[in-house]
Formats: sequence, C-alpha cells, structure tokens
Amino acid sequence: MNEYYADLHIHIGRTKSGKAVKITGSKTLTLSNIIAHARDVKGLDIVGIIDCHSPEVLNELEELVAVGEITEHPDGGLKYGTLGILLGTELEINSEETSGLIHVLCFFPTLKKMRLFSEWLKLHLKNIHLSSQRVYVTGKELQKKTKDLDGLFIPAHVFTPFKSLYGKGVKRSLTEVFDPLLIDAIELGLSSDTSMAEQLAELNRYTFLTNSDAHSLAKIAREYQKIAMQEISFKEFSKALKKEDERMVKANYGLDPLLGKYHRTVCANCTAPFSGGGLCEECGHSRFIKGVADRISELKSTDHLLASRPPYIHQVPLEFIPGLGPKLLERLMDHFGTEMAVLHEVPLSALIETVPTKIAELIVKARSGELKVHAGGGGKYGKIIHL
Repeated sequence: MNEYYADLHIHIGRTKSGKAVKITGSKTLTLSNIIAHARDVKGLDIVGIIDCHSPEVLNELEELVAVGEITEHPDGGLKYGTLGILLGTELEINSEETSGLIHVLCFFPTLKKMRLFSEWLKLHLKNIHLSSQRVYVTGKELQKKTKDLDGLFIPAHVFTPFKSLYGKGVKRSLTEVFDPLLIDAIELGLSSDTSMAEQLAELNRYTFLTNSDAHSLAKIAREYQKIAMQEISFKEFSKALKKEDERMVKANYGLDPLLGKYHRTVCANCTAPFSGGGLCEECGHSRFIKGVADRISELKSTDHLLASRPPYIHQVPLEFIPGLGPKLLERLMDHFGTEMAVLHEVPLSALIETVPTKIAELIVKARSGELKVHAGGGGKYGKIIHL
C-alpha cells in the first residue's frame, strides 16, 4: 500500500481568461498555477479542485486532457504527471430545513459526470460561473443528485461559525438537513481537531478530513492528510473514506485549533475574549461571535473517543513560523525541494545549515506540537508565542 499527501479543498481564483470564480480568491490562483505549485513547491500528491462545476474551468481541464498534459484515470480522477486531481465543487445550502447557511463539497469521478452535474446546477443556482453559490434545493435533494452521478458528498468546515453544518446550519443534529447514510466524510475546518469533533457521537461513523480551503497559493496544504491507497484514483479515494481493503486516512495534519480564526468566542465589535451574556468588558458591545470550542461544548454528546481514529498531528505551516520570511522560505525550497520535505523529513542539522538556528529549531518543534500559541477568534488567526 502506498501513502499520499492530499489537500482536497482548493479554490480557483481566476480562469485562464481572467474571469473570477472564487471572488475572494487570489488572481494567481489559476488552475495551471495550482497544480504546478501543489506538486512542485508544496510536495502534495493529490489535490481537490472544488470549483470544477464552473464551465470555463471544465473547458480548461478538457483542453489539457485533449493535448495530453492531463490524463484521465480509468477508475476516476485526473493525473498531472505524479499529481492526482479530484474534481469537486463547493455549494451553499439554505432551505426550509436549515437554520442557517451550510457549505458542502461534492466530488465526481470523471469530467463527463462533472459536466452533467454542472448542467443540472444551472437549473438551481443563479451564477454557474462562480464558486460556493447557493443552490436552491434541499440538502437531501443535493445528496441524491450527487449519488445519482456516482459522487461523494462531504459537509465542509463543519464547525466554522458562518456557513457550516454545526456553525448555524442546524440546531443540534445533521439529520435535520441530511440523510446520514449519504454522507461520505466530514471536513473539520481550521478551528477544530479530531478530539473536539469526536465529542459529537453522530460523527463516529465518518472519516475526518483536514483541508486548507485555500484562497491563495501560499495557503495550499496548511491542512492536509496522509492517505493509504494502492494508487491515485477516485475509486481508491472512495475506498479510503470507507476504510475498505486497508485503504484509509492514515493521519490528519492540521493547525492547532487555537491557531484557527474562530476557536474562541469573541466580541463582534472589538474581538476581545467574550464569555457571552451581558456586555463586552473591553468596549461594552453586546454581540459576540461564538467560537468553535463553545459551540462543540453545547453539542457535546459523548466522552468516548474511537481508538481506531488516525492521529491528528498539529502541523504548523511554514508561513506561521516567526521570522521565516519569503527569502528564507525560498532558500529552504532551493535546498530541499518542497514544503512537505521540510515539514516531515529534513533533519535539524540540515535545516541549521540553511536557515538561522532559532528558525530551524522552531520548524522541528512544530513537528511535535511543542510550540505555544495564542488562541484566535472572530476571524483573526491565533499566533505562535514561543520564541
């Protein structure tokens, strides 16, 4: 069995012609830039491009297949040299069953299936060209259509305060909106980890995924997973989510939840820590943004943690390391090839020969979760405070 690093939630910022797809995404976040950067700089083995429903993105993928730069695998998925590409889309649900907005990911095995899904979507949303659009069907209808086209259905960043399943999408349970049997995995999001998510007993049946939700090239692989599969294909990935035939997610690599933008509850006005109820002690404001930790505490239904869960490793992206600016990062890439190599393989002695000792030591400490952090909240990332 082989092991592959995968980040399965990467947005397209602009098409080849310059048309916006993810409006908040970087203009450099084009398909060609993503696949080259993910493979050659980040060192990933698999990426999920989750704006493939957009007609121009589909056209570009089909053109790359036609000229032989990308190939289609017989068991689903695409290959760009050594890099696997999974065809996905992110959509927003807001129907009578929901309490608030919910984002979900749908993946399909082939360009043909994604094209059929895109044609169907045109009938149910306002702008087929843009990312993360609201689809005017129920959650269960979207699940059924996804399954009719042999797709995978995964609720996205499920604890984020805005536009997520447990943020405001449901009051207590995913069964308010979805058929639990038609969910293939759960994406955790930046402000939670396995130990937090497992406090909800209804999630015990699902594989957890940790993805970047990248809106720029630099953010690719800030969260990712290691997956055991025979080879890179849609069929193998589907087996890994179901833990079939020794295929599985072997490890999740993600931010310490304290580094996430929404871990703690903060004042909506000044982002000072806020306990809820009453007024903010800093500015007197009454509104607050509920943090992921407090929301999970409200929903908690079990203390039982599954022994079979893969490890969740608190991985600190290189861009979070204090003092590691663009020039030093470029030096690391020149010496060691990819960020995956630096994060996982390069020994301390080799790092010290390339960057200042203090920074090298921080990189190594980040591997073992030894760095101390200050919690984030209200849309602001946490910070590393151990210097």
